[in-house]
Amino acid sequence: MSCKVSFIGLGVMGFPMAGHISKAGHNVTVYNRTKSKAEKWIKEYKGKIANTPEEAAKDSDFVFTCVGNDDDLKEVAIGKKGLFNSIKKGSVYIDNTTASATVARELYKNAKAHGFGFLDAPVSGGQAGAEKGALTVMVGGDEKDFNKAKNVINCYSKKVQLLGPSGNGQLAKMVNQICIAGLVEGLSEAINFGLNSGLKMEDVIDVISKGAAQSWQMENRYKTMIDDKFDFGFAVDWMRKDLKIAIDEANKNNSPLPITKIVDGYYEEIQKMGGNRWDTSSLIKRLRKK
Repeated sequence: MSCKVSFIGLGVMGFPMAGHISKAGHNVTVYNRTKSKAEKWIKEYKGKIANTPEEAAKDSDFVFTCVGNDDDLKEVAIGKKGLFNSIKKGSVYIDNTTASATVARELYKNAKAHGFGFLDAPVSGGQAGAEKGALTVMVGGDEKDFNKAKNVINCYSKKVQLLGPSGNGQLAKMVNQICIAGLVEGLSEAINFGLNSGLKMEDVIDVISKGAAQSWQMENRYKTMIDDKFDFGFAVDWMRKDLKIAIDEANKNNSPLPITKIVDGYYEEIQKMGGNRWDTSSLIKRLRKK
C-alpha cells in the first residue's frame, strides 16, 4: 500500500535510501539543507521537494531523517522550522542518523507527548549498502511503531531488527562501530605484515578468508587496501564522530574501551595525513608510510 513519506537529509546514505522508498511506490517528499541535492534527487526519482523540514513532514504517514550529528538532528526535528512543528498525530518518525542514545530518548519523549511515534534506527552497510538497498537497521522504540514502519524501512534494508526501547538502536550502532574499529586495525596490520614478508596477499586472503579470520572488512576491502586506494565508503571523519559517541557512552556505563580509544587515535593520525574523506580501511596508510 502506498504511503506518504518524507525524507530529510540526502547525503551519500539518505539520497539512495529515499530513492528506494520512492521506487517502492510511495509518495515521497524530500528536503535537504543544500537544495541542489534535492533537485538532483528529483531528477532521478519520483517525488517532490520541500523548502523546510516542517513543510516536508506535513501530512506524511512516515518521516525519515538521515543527517550528520546530534545538533543537525535537533535542528531538523525541533528547530524553528523543524518537522515536529507539522508532523501529524499517529504518524511515525524514523531517524536513521548515527547519533547519541541521549538525543534519541529526548526525541522519543517529545514525540510521545505530541502523539506520534519515534524510532531511532541507525544503519550499517555503508554507501554501497544504501545504493543496493541492503542496509542493516538497528531499531529502538515501541513495538507498535516498529510494526507500522517496518515495511517502509524494508525498502532500503536487508535486515531490520527491533532491539528494545528508545535509544537501543543507537547503542547497537555503537557496538557495531566498536567491532569495526578493531577489525580494520587488525586487517591493516596483517596485510602490512604479509606485504613486508614478500607474500602475495591476494592469495593469502583467498585462503584465510575461508577460515576463522574471515570478516566483511576482509572480503570487501583487502584489494583496495593492497592497492592503496581509499575512496570506497564510510569516511574517517564520520568514523571518528561515531567512535566519540561510543566512547562517551562507555564512560557513562563504565565499559572500558582500550582498543577503541587507540584506534580512534590512529584515525586522528589519518586525518592529520589529509585523509579525512578516505574510507575507514585507510588505517593501513599509517603503517605503510614511505
